[in-house]
Amino acid sequence: MKRIIGEVDRVNGPVINARGITDARMYELVMVGEDSLVGEVIKLETDNAVIQVYEDTTGIAPLDSIYGSGMPLSVELGPGIIGTIYDGIQRPLERIRDISNQYIERGVHVPSLSRDRRWGFEPDTKTLQSVENGEVIKGGSVLGTVRETERVEHRILVPPDMEGTLDYLAPAGEYVIEDEIARLKTREGMHRLSLMHRWAIRRPRPVRKRLPLSTPLITGQRVIDTLFPVAKGGTVAIPGGFGTGKTMTQQALAKWCDADIIVYIGCGERGNEMTDVLKEFPGLVDPRTGKTLMERTVLIANTSNMPVSAREASIYTGVTVAEYFRDQGYHVAVMADSTSRWAEALRELSGRMEEMPAEEGFPAYLPTRVAEFYERAGYMDTLSGKEGSVSIIGAVSPPGGDFSEPVTQHTKRFVRCFWALDRGLANARHYPSISWIESYSEYLLDIEPWWEENIGEGLSEDRKEIMELLLKEVKLQQVVKLVGPDALPDSQRFILEVCTLFKNGFLQQNAFDDIDRYSTVEKQVRMLSIILKFWRRGSEAIRRGATLGKLKRLKVYGDIVKMKFTVPNDDLSFLDKIEARLERSMDQMESIYA
Repeated sequence: MKRIIGEVDRVNGPVINARGITDARMYELVMVGEDSLVGEVIKLETDNAVIQVYEDTTGIAPLDSIYGSGMPLSVELGPGIIGTIYDGIQRPLERIRDISNQYIERGVHVPSLSRDRRWGFEPDTKTLQSVENGEVIKGGSVLGTVRETERVEHRILVPPDMEGTLDYLAPAGEYVIEDEIARLKTREGMHRLSLMHRWAIRRPRPVRKRLPLSTPLITGQRVIDTLFPVAKGGTVAIPGGFGTGKTMTQQALAKWCDADIIVYIGCGERGNEMTDVLKEFPGLVDPRTGKTLMERTVLIANTSNMPVSAREASIYTGVTVAEYFRDQGYHVAVMADSTSRWAEALRELSGRMEEMPAEEGFPAYLPTRVAEFYERAGYMDTLSGKEGSVSIIGAVSPPGGDFSEPVTQHTKRFVRCFWALDRGLANARHYPSISWIESYSEYLLDIEPWWEENIGEGLSEDRKEIMELLLKEVKLQQVVKLVGPDALPDSQRFILEVCTLFKNGFLQQNAFDDIDRYSTVEKQVRMLSIILKFWRRGSEAIRRGATLGKLKRLKVYGDIVKMKFTVPNDDLSFLDKIEARLERSMDQMESIYA
């Protein structure tokens, strides 16, 4: 039976003022009206409350009843999450479509996880011994496993906020999501555990401790891995104006990065963009398994025409799902596209609550909310005893590409990696359009030992040398605009030539080319080494009297330009041949000008 806790006093879009509130808590999940619209208590004052509703409030009127649930807005965590498309409050859109056709009807309630599907459960042997010995089981312990997809072994965990003696553990067999698979005896009494549990989305899941970030998240994108890498458990902002490639970059990362699980949050994006994502992702092939990418992906779709309050909740839903898989020992990458739309939802809700606005109308607590979101990233020693991580890559959509606006500036305060998208590069069809001048990464020193141990020494010096060349090129381009390139000596024109070669032959990648769309870190390091060797030997040849024209006419120059297309990732012997040909060509040229 529903428990009435108050009634509607005033309706202001998605924000409802309630009166006569009894026995309600902050952030409690409530149902509004006879249609049972989902809402959340966001403000309490004596017997009045403010509720944000996650559905269309048309038809809600004063005196309509408000029903309490006694629990916060939570998500269901268990087998069946992978490969599912949810909205901002974890309603499964495909199942809703089956009963509501094209549009989501008001008050539709569909379980987030299927109650009919059976899962093969295998109890954990260590936990079985604990049952026999009467040992205390702590929150986060693994009860058993379920094979969810070929890639993902779903580990069934004791809820993090529970601790007690395990009284019973079910034998191996097939169970539906609500079947009892364990009983835990606590101080409060006996608790029945199933394959799923719930967790409040605004409450970070506890861990044992944070670990230092020392392992890079390999993306296969050369501009990222080589120049501006991110560590597993790190935070990244991708700011860029309309059409600069934010969504394209995040989709490339989702497909190619070496995270175990991908959580893609389409937060307030245009419907056609989310349609492209929903159509393309099921058809994408995971390069590691040959199966569909959806076998390791969770999609949260909350488009701009959906209720604005659900947009505000969507990123918390996504990061809570990510933390759940992190606690199982997986490395998870969260793609939030875009946090600007989420901030705009905060601004709209704040305005409807008549709060004092801060800069550009955003609420004064915007920096706090941004910090709370990004602080849920990290590399953790989890309660299950396994190590896992959540990496958050958030796109930012500054109006007009203005990076000085509040969302971009506050985001920069709380992230350690910044991939600034450049309008000029995007217009020139240079993708990824990440600016090598405005971007930066503070993870370089953290992950340098990993590179030296796994790839070899010298990359940090090579990276420093090529960045210095790119900065010199910027200054020389200013001179070229005034007097033209012919006024420069060959030594300076060679800098321009090498930088053009590096930008076109290394930084630019073709997502439609079978070889170039992904580069192993070994290939990246070798390509950079060859380009710098061409720079060093060519500079010496020019100093001895060679001309830039002769250097460009070398046959090996064309091989270097095309090596990103011609050298496969699994056979780098072609790079050995290019390097040997470069050495011979330079030796011959130096012998001429000796």
